[in-house]
Amino acid sequence: MRYLNFLLPLLFLPLLRAGAQPSGEAFGTYWYRGLAEINSYQLHQSRYGEIHEGTAVLIFVTEPFSLSNHVKKEQAGQEENDQVTVLKLNFTKNFITGIYPYSMMMSSFVPVSYDTYPDVLKVSATSQEWCGHTFTQINLGNGSYTFREFSYFEHEGDRTLSFENFWLEDELWQRIRIDPASLPTGAIRVFPGLLYHRLSHENPEMKTAVATLRSYAKGSYSPIPYQSYTLSYANRRLVIYFEREAPYRILGWEEEYEGKTTWGKLVQSINEPYWHQHHNEHRALRETLGLGFN
Repeated sequence: MRYLNFLLPLLFLPLLRAGAQPSGEAFGTYWYRGLAEINSYQLHQSRYGEIHEGTAVLIFVTEPFSLSNHVKKEQAGQEENDQVTVLKLNFTKNFITGIYPYSMMMSSFVPVSYDTYPDVLKVSATSQEWCGHTFTQINLGNGSYTFREFSYFEHEGDRTLSFENFWLEDELWQRIRIDPASLPTGAIRVFPGLLYHRLSHENPEMKTAVATLRSYAKGSYSPIPYQSYTLSYANRRLVIYFEREAPYRILGWEEEYEGKTTWGKLVQSINEPYWHQHHNEHRALRETLGLGFN
């Protein structure tokens, strides 16, 4: 697939974040039931010049979040001036390269009321494989983002950086779920996803991308109408496919770079209070998701 060449990046101005609110009753009926949405995906992951089969899971759930400490509020309702409702995403990837496995996870915390809180508050990511492990976190504060990375790679080491407050790729999955109309389109400044950053070892920095939103009557990702959201960078292309109607379930994605295509396709979706389901009797739910018992 050909990519766009940004010959005049200074001409591209970032779109302002729209002030809006998800449609109340329908949104609340689905997301405020005390359940998480758990989605399993067949994963074909590009790594080391080859495609490796694996599994991915996207878990979406609303929860109270501390504005000051950027952690879950364990006692909902206390210190309400420090509390905001977020739609949390936990995104995991598990795949094997040759003899050794990769286990990766990204967590993102996006306020539901983006008219009042228009920016993602926190994104973190971890990666574990037999060479070692890394941890990366981005926090919002004083109108900008702080990036912290702890890595076993010499050229990365332990570092802290600051960068301007524009879009983070890792928040866009929740923007889709909250209200696709709030997605930025056109030429935007965006920080690439942390899982991509981990696999590519690119310098952590904002980049220019062209964002497009399309609708389909039907196609390979769904027999019913669906949409796609595409980010086209100079050297990479990410496409997220999702249902056209609420709750805008993620149907899959494609990610093209270095001549290979990583893709995920939905296998199963369930709504469960998984934080209570930690006994042996609940292991059958993994089979329902097509994840097996490991």
